[in-house]
Amino acid sequence: MAVTMRDVARHAGVSPKTVSNVLSGYPYIREATRSKVLESVDALGYQLNVLARNLRSGRTGIIGLAVPELSLPYFAELADAVIEAAEQRGLTVMIEQTGARRERELTVLSSERGKLVDGLLFSPLALGPEDVDQLRTSTPVVLLGERIFHGPVDHVVIDNVAGTQAAVEHLIALGRRRIAVIGTHPGEVVGTAAIRYGAYLSTMAAAGIRPIKKLAVPAGLWHRSNGAEAMEQLLSTGSKFDAVLCLNDTLALGALRVLIRHGLSVPDDVAVVGFDDIDEAQYSTPTLTSIDPGRTEIAAAAVELLVARMSGDASAHREIVAPYALNVRESTASVRVHIS
Repeated sequence: MAVTMRDVARHAGVSPKTVSNVLSGYPYIREATRSKVLESVDALGYQLNVLARNLRSGRTGIIGLAVPELSLPYFAELADAVIEAAEQRGLTVMIEQTGARRERELTVLSSERGKLVDGLLFSPLALGPEDVDQLRTSTPVVLLGERIFHGPVDHVVIDNVAGTQAAVEHLIALGRRRIAVIGTHPGEVVGTAAIRYGAYLSTMAAAGIRPIKKLAVPAGLWHRSNGAEAMEQLLSTGSKFDAVLCLNDTLALGALRVLIRHGLSVPDDVAVVGFDDIDEAQYSTPTLTSIDPGRTEIAAAAVELLVARMSGDASAHREIVAPYALNVRESTASVRVHIS
């Protein structure tokens, strides 16, 4: 005979209602209880009839994740972390790429699109503070990223200021004073580039170091090719620099390639720091010092907030700042690289 929810409840020593709450992703369950129920589900081979459950509840069992571009490793790795966090709540993730285009970001927020999912994790790049009312949808939304602050929805953010400050202070502690920066967006008032560049400027000023304007190199999209192009541009000016802060890791990987091709030693001639701590940072040559923005914590917090809103939580909206860490590797530590 098929295993029932009551069988799972008896095996786990809890009520059938608790089993139902765990499998429905109800947020206010102790982790020990949730783990016990899920272990019993696995042990007994219980198969949840998702279609029947969703028909009864009016839910799809699916949440959306809208990101600008999966070809950027940060967003690909964030998606992986979100999928893992959602699976622990019995949810499936539908991923949508917006291409950082305004019309596609607005489409993601439309009422018709909202019928496909029970909630949405949304990381916009084209929308801004003037679009805050677009977030007032019938579908629960949790905002990611730095384009809109203090909106009408829960928000999980990277600690861009403190993370950038830690990166710059690390370079200064190494004795570097002519610190270039790659990835600026001149004229940008809101957004990740503006925040990180502003933190770079303030950290340099606090250390009594005057930033050199010509050592700040713009890069439109933060891809490897743009990091390489920006580094070529920087080298062509003949300006002296002994360190580079790249505003994300993919820019840093492109910049690293160009520095080595030009015969410069990293980190002896130029130390390089990135931001995002993508998996590739541990396998580049040299390995890349980077700021870990707390991607796993971002995913877990965002899913937890969304599940709570989907369950009817009407409390005040929250803004959660993820913890960061500076991971020092060969691009700033003077060690000889051996590859076997």
